[in-house]
Formats: sequence, structure tokens, C-alpha cells
Amino acid sequence: MAGEQLQVLSALDLAKTQWYHFTAIVIAGMGFFTDAYDLFSISLVTKLLGRIYYHVDGAPKPGTLPPNVSAAVNGVALCGTLAGQLFFGWLGDKMGRKSVYGMTLILMVVCSLASGLSFGDEPKAVMATLCFFRFWLGFGIGGDYPLSATIMSEYANKKTRGAFIAAVFAMQGFGILAGGVVSLVVSAAFDHRFKAPSYQEDPVGSTVKQADYIWRIILMFGAIPAALTYYWRMKMPETARYTALVAKDAKKAATDMSKVLQVEIEAEETKVEKLAMKSANSFSLFSREFARRHGLHLLGTTTTWFLLDIAFYSQNLFQKDIFSAIGWIPKAETMSATQEVYRISRAQTLIALCSTVPGYWFTVAFIDYMGRFAIQLMGFFFMTVFMFALAIPYHHWTLKPNRIGFVVMYSFTFFFANFGPNATTFVVPAEIFPARLRSTCHGISAAAGKAGAIIGAFGFLYAAQSQDKTKTDAGYPPGIGVKNSLIVLGVVNFLGMLFTFLVPEPKGKSLEELTGENDEDSPELDMQPTTNRTFPV
Repeated sequence: MAGEQLQVLSALDLAKTQWYHFTAIVIAGMGFFTDAYDLFSISLVTKLLGRIYYHVDGAPKPGTLPPNVSAAVNGVALCGTLAGQLFFGWLGDKMGRKSVYGMTLILMVVCSLASGLSFGDEPKAVMATLCFFRFWLGFGIGGDYPLSATIMSEYANKKTRGAFIAAVFAMQGFGILAGGVVSLVVSAAFDHRFKAPSYQEDPVGSTVKQADYIWRIILMFGAIPAALTYYWRMKMPETARYTALVAKDAKKAATDMSKVLQVEIEAEETKVEKLAMKSANSFSLFSREFARRHGLHLLGTTTTWFLLDIAFYSQNLFQKDIFSAIGWIPKAETMSATQEVYRISRAQTLIALCSTVPGYWFTVAFIDYMGRFAIQLMGFFFMTVFMFALAIPYHHWTLKPNRIGFVVMYSFTFFFANFGPNATTFVVPAEIFPARLRSTCHGISAAAGKAGAIIGAFGFLYAAQSQDKTKTDAGYPPGIGVKNSLIVLGVVNFLGMLFTFLVPEPKGKSLEELTGENDEDSPELDMQPTTNRTFPV
């Protein structure tokens, strides 16, 4: 049976959409803008790094990163992100959301700038420096996932909470788009200023020495938007839910939210003490009670995010390889180094503009009407359909008259990833777990996603190689080919659709209603509302 809600939390749940909501979205969202920019911009410059540092005299094709180096450069930030999600998620529940929020931003700014620096000019020194700072950049980015989601969830009203959390995450789309635009501008400027022949015409001259600045500028630019929001992050008060339900400071929670909402709120210290004594507010993460109440939910959020990111990061990090395979980007030897960066950036910018960004904002628009469950199920379903539609008649799409059709179909998989599980897997873990474990559980769910991303990034790198030894990239063993890789990703998406049935529907409910933190103690209590869609066990 539900108990009486704290006044400060009721005020937040019932508050009309106000200026502070939009301020919180921008402050938290700019972190995600930077996150996406930094994580995806590396895919725009890896071919350039191969040309600059791994050129082989007399080779018929431009230099490419060796398999182990390419895997490290693409995957090391993801490893850092996984570690950061677990660490800062836990720390956010121990120290408070605001206290940890500034640490992650400082780490992101410093490491973004340092990613463009090198200790020496030898390939090993440059790659070691890049990988070192990108790991710690990922560590900071990882912290932003649970903290931003939890802060927005705890600030939002229950009517539009899904849209607000999704809007924070949707800034990723603008970050991916900004990465493409910055790369376009920088590569076009260098190509205009330092004209270079194609690799076929002059293998050495096709990579001008000034090209070494291109990748550094692109990577370092990610520090700017993060640095701009530091002051405002530090000005945000701690969330009332953490202050009241975890820190047990009713007076501070009421004072902080009175200023934010501009209404008088009573400090209900007795009620906070009473809530703290309830069994629903005392069990730990590794207790039987947590497993009974939230075990299936945590299994659902971790598995769906894990499966989603295998497919999503495979597609995103290796768009350039897929576009090259179907001939949408010309062969590397027919271009100079700067032209290749420009062509790759243009292709990824078009995909972001036409499908990635709209997909995120469709979720923002419809999540509080359709619900998280329906959007996630629909997204996984259409991702499965379009992936198989690309894979099964793959030879058809490689023919020149059909290449635009391939790009359109490929774009639809991105659209339904973002108007689907890529957004909802971020939103739901910030809503369905108790306040004292919310950041930790979101961090665990997000870390499972990054484990999937690492599998996608490393696995697809090898899997997408041609089955013909003579057609593989230098240093790679034969793989299963792009067609079979796409079939595997289709199967992964289908499994994601099945595991979605473990995830409850939080639409229209207060956070305490979902987590049972206000429930009266009762041996018959079942945390799960009957309206939640959950896989029958």
C-alpha cells in the first residue's frame, strides 16, 4: 500500500514545465553532446592516422592502422567509458549527484585536449599517447551517463519525465552531427590551402605533412562545449530526491527546491525519518530483497542495452567501411588524405542529419504518449527488419544503380535505433530503481551496453573483412564478410526485442510509485505494479 508522498517530491512531480527544466536539459545535454562528439569523431580520422603513421613505400594502397592498433584506438575509449559508468554510478549514490558531476566534466575537458597531443612523433609514441588519454576521456564520459540521467529524472515532473531524459540523450545526435561538420570544415580548409594529388599519382605527396594537424584539431575541439557548461553544472543544486531520501536532509531539500520552483515548501523532517526506517528503503544492491523487487528489471535493462550497443556501435564506428564496400566512398588510392577525410565526414554527416538526429527527437516527442516499452519494442523490430533487408539481398545493394537504396535502408536502421532502444535503454534505468541505488543501477545497465559496444567495435572490425584473403585490409585475417556480419547484427536486434519484455513501463508514474519507496511495510507487498509490462516468470 502506498504511503503519503513528501511535499517536496510531490511539488516536483506535479510542477508545470518551467525554465529550470530546460536549463537542466541543456546543462546535462551538453555533456552528452561532448560524449558523442568524442566517441564518434575517432571513426572520422582513423584512415588518416593510417596514412600518416603507417605508410609503406611502394604499396598499391595507402597505409592503414594495423589490426591491433585500430582495435585499440577505436575501443579504448569504450573500455574507459565502461569503467567510468560503474565507478561514477556508484560514487553518485555515495557522494551525491552534484558532487561528482564536476569531476567528470573536468576529466572530459582535459583529456579531449590531451588527445590531440603526442609524446614524440614515432607511430608507437603517438598511438600510445592517443590511447592513454582516450581511455581517461572515456572514463569521464562514462560518469556522465548515470549522473545526467539520474539528475534529469529526479528533477523532472512525472508527466513529461520521459521526454526530458530523452532530450538530454538526444544531444548525442547533435554531437555526432557536430563531429561530422567540424571534420568537413577542417578537411575542406586544409584541402583548399594544401592541395595534394591522389595516392595513385604520388603516394608520398598525397599526404601533406600539415595533415597531421587535422586529426588533432578535430579531436581537441570536443573540449569546447564541455568547458562552456562547467560553471552552470556547479551552480545546480543537489536533487531533492537524493537530499531527502538518501542524505536524509529534509530541510536542505525543501530550501533548494523552494528556490528552484519558486514556491514555499515545508521541510518534513519527521516524515523523512519515518521513511528512512521502512524496509523498502534499507535493502542493499546485493540483497535478496533487491533481487525479488528489481532483479528482473536490472536483467532487462542490462541485456537490452548490451544487445542494442553491439549493433549500434558496429554500425556507427564502421560506417566508412560499409560505405567503401558498396562504393559510396571512392577507393582510398583515388584520393588524397584530406579528400578521404572529407568524403568520410560527408557520408557520416548525411546519415546523422537525415536519420540519427530526427530519430532521437521523435523519441522525445512520443515517449510520454506511446510509452518506453512500445517505442523500444518497435525500434528493435524495425532494426531487425531493415538489417535483414540489407543483408539477405546484399549483392543487389552493391550494384551501382542500387547504392542510394542501400544508404536509405541503412539510414532507417539508425532512425529506428534512435526512435527506439538507443534512447529508451538510457531513460528507463533512471526511473525504475530506488533513489539510493538509482545511479549505481543506471551505471551497471550502461556498462553492460558498453560491453556490447566493445564487442561490436572489436568484433565487427574482424568479422566484416572479406572471406577472400586477397581482399582483406592489411594485417587482417579473412572474416565472414559484410553480408554475414549484417545477418549477425539482425539476429542480435531480434534478441533485443525478446528481452524488452523484461523491462517495465514507467510512463505517468512518480519515481517513488515505481520503486516502492513510499510503500507501507507489508509481507504481501509486491513491488511490481500490475500495469507494468514484464516478461511472465
